[in-house]
Amino acid sequence: MALACCAALPAVAEVDVANVRESLVLAEEPAGAVTLAAAKGKLTTTPQPVVIAGRIGAKGIDPFLADKASFSLLEIPTDDHAAKPGHKPDDCPFCKKRAANSPVAAVRFLGGDGKEIPMDARKLFGIQAGQDVVIRGSGVFDPKLGVPILQITADGIHVRKPAK
Repeated sequence: MALACCAALPAVAEVDVANVRESLVLAEEPAGAVTLAAAKGKLTTTPQPVVIAGRIGAKGIDPFLADKASFSLLEIPTDDHAAKPGHKPDDCPFCKKRAANSPVAAVRFLGGDGKEIPMDARKLFGIQAGQDVVIRGSGVFDPKLGVPILQITADGIHVRKPAK
């Protein structure tokens, strides 16, 4: 009886990874990328076009959601403090203090059906925590929320090459 119930559940649609990558991955970095803090100062509760640069990460939690084309971004440090080999911002008191009040961006990619693409962003875009990316899309910010979170619906991603 339980099998009949489960068999009636709709199957998750297959994602055409090559097609999605082709439509969303940007070979060149979009011009005009701003920091999360700068975007926070400009965005309102009405969606507006935005290009932001950030580092994939979260404040002590996994920045990715399993089976969803979404992740969170943190500010890219403006000094070379975090560039040292083996540096872990989640274990660094200086980074923790700096990040405590900095905004976070929740980034999501939607499919043609208007729903979040049902594939892990790590697999879809070949990305991982700690990488710097530039996101193009539309964003909102509601200052009434208790946590400073930019909500970005992305239509493009550019993965920056690591500095040598």
